[in-house]
Amino acid sequence: MPNEERFALTDQLRRSTCSIPLNIVEGCGKNTDKDFVRYLDNALGSAHEAEYTCFLIYDIGFISNEVYEKISNAINEVKAMLIGFIKFLRGGKDL
Repeated sequence: MPNEERFALTDQLRRSTCSIPLNIVEGCGKNTDKDFVRYLDNALGSAHEAEYTCFLIYDIGFISNEVYEKISNAINEVKAMLIGFIKFLRGGKDL
């Protein structure tokens, strides 16, 4: 990343990716599955934010297609796990 973007897009990406596990951990401490799901929904939102930030970084030309594909695949795995867990806690109901 260019120096001028080091503290903008990279900071945004860092915050959104850190927010995913932080929301999961915070939700683990809640008393009900409904409360936990709310935090998992927030984690999923952060995963979407990270996904778009990575796409933007790729679209601007700061990373190669190969790097973007690896990152995108990893984010999609995280999103799939979150969606599956949310569905499980909701009793199989769709998002």
